Amino acid sequence: MICRNYPKRVPTLPLRRAVRQLLQSEGRSRAEVSILLTNDTEVHQLNLLYRGKDSPTDVLSFGQYTAPSDRVSLLSTDGLPLLLGDVVISVDTAIRQAQQHSLALADELALLAVHGTLHLLGYEDETEQGAAIMRLKEREILGVSLDPVEKL
Repeated sequence: MICRNYPKRVPTLPLRRAVRQLLQSEGRSRAEVSILLTNDTEVHQLNLLYRGKDSPTDVLSFGQYTAPSDRVSLLSTDGLPLLLGDVVISVDTAIRQAQQHSLALADELALLAVHGTLHLLGYEDETEQGAAIMRLKEREILGVSLDPVEKL
């Protein structure tokens, strides 16, 4: 599900496809992720409130479960899709990053949605190894070459 709290229309089809592909590749095709597209001000407030960081960021993830192992093992028992959590993306930051990386906004939004969803699935980027695994998974899902000099 996509919620828009951004004054301008932004492309969402590529990010929907990318998240759907990621969930399928992780064996979670029936899982659900909510994505909020908003601005730097709102992301800044959320980042301060929930992470204690007094700055905006590009993407935040809020999982439904307390530990990554819960995300991996928990299955919906009532036949309904399993709600993994929420991903919040700052479109303002995505626009700046897309320009810096010479990407289309749709591609940057897809990258951020995949990155946030990977966190909901239990992936981490706090360690070098975890960050490398996440980058590889992002590139795999987004169909980007694995050339190490290429910048997403």
